[in-house]
Order: sequence, then structure tokens, then C-alpha cells
Amino acid sequence: MAISILLPFMPTEGKEILPFTNLIQEGAAERLWTGQSLMLEPHTALAYAAGAGANIPFGTSVTLLPLRHPFQAALQARSLAALSGHPFVAGLGTGPRPFVQALRGSTYASPLGAVREYTTIVRRLLAGETVELAGDYYGMHGALPPLETPPVQLGLGVLRPKMAELAGQIADVAITWLTPPGYLARTLLPALTRGAEREQRPRPKVTAVVHVSLDAPRREHARVILAATHAHLQAPHYQAMLRLAGIAVDPHDLLATATRLISSGTVAVGSIDDILRTVRAYYAAGADEVVLNTIGLQTVNGTAASLSALNAVAHAVRAEAAVMEESRG
Repeated sequence: MAISILLPFMPTEGKEILPFTNLIQEGAAERLWTGQSLMLEPHTALAYAAGAGANIPFGTSVTLLPLRHPFQAALQARSLAALSGHPFVAGLGTGPRPFVQALRGSTYASPLGAVREYTTIVRRLLAGETVELAGDYYGMHGALPPLETPPVQLGLGVLRPKMAELAGQIADVAITWLTPPGYLARTLLPALTRGAEREQRPRPKVTAVVHVSLDAPRREHARVILAATHAHLQAPHYQAMLRLAGIAVDPHDLLATATRLISSGTVAVGSIDDILRTVRAYYAAGADEVVLNTIGLQTVNGTAASLSALNAVAHAVRAEAAVMEESRG
């Protein structure tokens, strides 16, 4: 039962990250993840934390393809593995269509094809190979200079079956966000397995990013969850995924939709016991790692509330895992 935490904001100063890295160093969780930041570039921010003494594993969940060439992606991922002294998870994703259009001048005619080309180049560069690839979206002719570092694992953001099947073929980690545990078990996990079997390789590990809101006086969980998810709930690819999972999305009543995320067990809210119950459901559905995401608490109540919830929940999960391990021994 691996438990990790997500940096719940886009930092504007390096020192803002350090209270969250301290949670990892103190043993509350295993890895600090960050999403795509448009304030401080995420690899730069994590390099600051490593330089400030954060001797912990890091991961991105996810960084967006149009922002960097795959050579730069491989270089940045390898650099963070070297600077942190730990294996690094380089999570990749295409991003929303308008974002891709704005940066490239056109969308990907085949997002799956773009991801396959990009990931293939990054993996082969990290393996020390000379890459000769002229794709429809990305090309590479050359190699990275040799450098011994801890390993880099490649992750793919996965919402729907086709991307999950591709992740099964080419990724080390499948990263889910806002995906209900039942949908993970029924839809995504079988697709990941099909992809892996097609290539005769191990199925990628599953990292599920799960929104959290811990009980506190006057805290309205639906509003906390809405603060964390309102942008995703308005994005067509997230709406399509949630509808496929059986959760009705009403773009004209996002608060009601946030309430359905709670009632469906997609997000973890309530007491420590309530949150543990949801985390267990994700593990039972096939997640290998759960990443606690307090973006909503951070937005509504600030850093102190976010850190307090992360610390309490992460320690509770680890304590339960230790008891289970002891009972099996």
C-alpha cells in the first residue's frame, strides 16, 4: 500500500515546496508528485527542493508534451534522478486540445500516435541509445551523453481505454486522475493488461491521484472538491471519462457534480476512517500507489490545512499497512 502526496499548488517560490518535502523526509509518505505548473517550471522547482536538501523521490503527474522536445524531457528526467539520488517517475500527457493548438499551431490528429512517438524517443534516449526516428509529430537523430543515475520510470496519464492500452504497451506507470475505483477496476486495468500482454511485458504499475478533504469545523466537502476539480469538470475529455464511468456531469451545476464525485467514492472525504475506506477501495481496484491530493483544501483553507490533512491521512494509511503486514507475517 504505497502512499504518496501531491504538491497541491503551482509554486511561485522554491521555499514553498519544502514543508511538503519535509513530510516525505519525516516518513509520512513515499514520494512527492507535482502536476504541470505554469508558474515555476516543475522540474526546476523539484531541482530546487533537491538542492535544498530534500533527499526524496519525486514524480510528475503529468508534464505536457507540447512544452518540450522529447530530448529535453529525457534530459530533465535524468537530471532529477541524478540530483535527488532516487528513481524519478516522468509522467507525460498530451494536454487539452486548445492547449496543444495554442503551442503547436495544430492539434494532434492522433494523440495516441503522438504519445507513442514521444515516449519511444524518451525511453530510448534514457537507455543510452542513438535514436533515429522521423515521426509524424516528433523526430530525433542523436543520443544523450552517457551519465549513470538512478533509474527513470516513464508514466502516462490515463483516462480512457485506448490510452490505457497504449500505456500497457509502452509505460512503466499508468497515472490516473479523478478516475473512480470501479472504473479503474472494470475498464482501465483490463486495457492496461491487454496492452502489456500484446507486447509480452509486465503490466505498468497504477498510480491513482485521489482528491482528499478531511473533516473540520464548517468545512463543506462539496465546495472543497469543486475548488479542486472545476476546471477538469469543464474539460471534454474528463467529462467523457466520467460519463463512461457512470457519473453524470452537469456543466451547468458543477457543485451537484462534485457531490456525485463524493457519493461515488471517486474522492476521499470525511473522517480519517472515511478517507481510509476510499483509499482501500482504490487499492482493491488495482492501484499500486495512491497519491493524496489536497488541491481543494489548499485553495479553500490554505497551506496549514493542506499539510495537516496530508500528514494525518498519510500516517493513518501507513499505520494500517504496517498492521496488515504484521498480521500476514
